[in-house]
Amino acid sequence: MKLRYKTILVLFIAVLGACTKDFDTINTNPNSPENTNTEFLMSEVVLSTAYAYQENSVNRRPASAARYLTLVRNTGYDLLDWGPVDWDDIYARLSVNNTLLETAQKRSESQYIAISKIMKAFNFAYLTDLYGDIPYTQALKSKESNVIYPEYDQQQVIYPDLLRELREANDLLKANAEEINAKGDVMFSGRALQWRKFANSLRLRMLLRISKAYAPAFAEMQAIINDKAAFPVFEGSADNAEIPYLGNLAAYSWPGGPLAMIDFDYQKTKVSKELVDKLIQRNDPRLGVWVEPVKSTTGSTVDPNKFVGVPNAIDAPAAYNGGEDHVSVFSSAFFRKNGGSANPLLKASLMTYTEQCFILAESIQKGKITVPGETAESMYYKGIKESMNNYGVVVSSNYFDQSIVKYDGTLEQLITQKWIAMLFKGSEGWFDQRRTGYPAFVTGPLAAGRGIPKRYVFPDSESAKNKVSYQKAVSVFGPDNESTLMWYLK
Repeated sequence: MKLRYKTILVLFIAVLGACTKDFDTINTNPNSPENTNTEFLMSEVVLSTAYAYQENSVNRRPASAARYLTLVRNTGYDLLDWGPVDWDDIYARLSVNNTLLETAQKRSESQYIAISKIMKAFNFAYLTDLYGDIPYTQALKSKESNVIYPEYDQQQVIYPDLLRELREANDLLKANAEEINAKGDVMFSGRALQWRKFANSLRLRMLLRISKAYAPAFAEMQAIINDKAAFPVFEGSADNAEIPYLGNLAAYSWPGGPLAMIDFDYQKTKVSKELVDKLIQRNDPRLGVWVEPVKSTTGSTVDPNKFVGVPNAIDAPAAYNGGEDHVSVFSSAFFRKNGGSANPLLKASLMTYTEQCFILAESIQKGKITVPGETAESMYYKGIKESMNNYGVVVSSNYFDQSIVKYDGTLEQLITQKWIAMLFKGSEGWFDQRRTGYPAFVTGPLAAGRGIPKRYVFPDSESAKNKVSYQKAVSVFGPDNESTLMWYLK
């Protein structure tokens, strides 16, 4: 996606902020350091991060790896035949964020130093989650230190440092009395407490992710839970780290909407059999919100049901079940919107309270933490209910009485419900599946490699231009292929 948002970021802030006179202080040229405004830089980093992250979760590799969708024409993603994946867009965002940090430091604006630390942690965590070992300490140093070919850092070094950044950000915002510009803050409208909640909830996500390899993980999670005053976390969906879409231009529209996705791409994007079957098995009311019924059941060759998903990585997927009229696409009434007033429920999400409920449920279920007044069962049910509420679904008690839904204390049940709830919410469906093995996907007979990928392959540019550092990194990390396990998955 690169930084295409930069050129029209001003429009987003102007509309979101109702074109007040305060906007003049934000509308500056980010390429002129002497005039750079911290509020503008903050807006650019947050906006570009959220929109790019959301696009990845809707129609890029993470959505295919999570087996939410099946691509019936352009099948490279669906067949898990990815090859090297470029990372320039993430480093570009981190470069702008680094400028935000430097500018805030020069001006002693601790509130923006804190936000830059949070966004650094989010973007670098996502980068290392995708690839494993990455350039970190020496990254973004070409200007100040003339480091053109940065060395790689091991993931076990990167993650603790990012957790430190988040702790420092929380402490800075707690101690800081300086105002965050509400017009420039496109996510939380200047509310420092919300940024603190995001930082600490993000720590919970990251700590659970690395808990198999990082011994202090659950103790650090417990410390967060034990002191809400020092470490506030999400308390409801009103705290979600999300940005709305304006829905007026392609760059500011939901990735699956008609402005951002042409009809051809929408029609080739079918709902996966994995998702449809799991929703049907649970009589899940989200099925009717998310999935379009088939145009006709007459002439179906395999599945005569009203909702039909397409298996992944099969031969001739476009002809499955008799073809186009007999398989489901994602709901045009819900997802085929641009966002904004057309569907305000469509937002670019970095993290949600729903996800946090499942994080706590899993950690309690494993006997690793306690949460006052809660059990693994109560947090499991809260996660499901919160997801449904966010989509305007009213769920009856009968739903939870079903044996497949009623809490049974198994990791498979919990993660499967989390996977359903995380539809188009970042890369969590894929990341949880490779961490836990659930849901146990059928990858498909034509799928490349050995099952669901565990990582991205490093960009071609690294082996070509940063050859010494690349070869050194691979000698430590392991083979540069999609099945090599990163540190916290071993």
